[in-house]
Amino acid sequence: MDEITRKTAFEQWAEPIFNELFAEQVQLHCLDHYTKKLHMASFMNLLLYAELHETESLRAVSDSVFSEELQEATNLDSISFSQLGRRLRQVPTEFFQTIFLDLVSQIHDITDFQTRRERSIPLKIIASTLPLNLNNHRWAEFRKMKSGIKLHLCLMFMENGCSYPDQAVLTNV
Repeated sequence: MDEITRKTAFEQWAEPIFNELFAEQVQLHCLDHYTKKLHMASFMNLLLYAELHETESLRAVSDSVFSEELQEATNLDSISFSQLGRRLRQVPTEFFQTIFLDLVSQIHDITDFQTRRERSIPLKIIASTLPLNLNNHRWAEFRKMKSGIKLHLCLMFMENGCSYPDQAVLTNV
């Protein structure tokens, strides 16, 4: 009987990145030549993990490799922060740019971006500050004598001149 293997949520999340273009770019920039341990796929998984968990430094990334789940996802037992730094310096920005633009085009294909764009007028973002009484709203303090909140409202203008709020976000100023 075949062994059933399932992809973790992290692997499913990172899957759109690892396609033929990724392999072509790795080969084009010679990123895996003479590499014994930290191949580009493992390195990219570490970078994605660091971004997802808002890791502050390469040292923190190297410390997080001790997690069994991350070791499984990256095929690494351990890695030093100096190896990560050297590897990061080796990767040209064009590599990341190409991968990013490919992801954007994948998103456009999935969401049918072009036809939606043709039917609607661009998104308008309106931001305004609403002043509040400092005595009653101490949680919204942004100066010694003032308080307020900032309202970010995104409006999508659709056909026939109607509009609807796409989203509204309140933040402290």
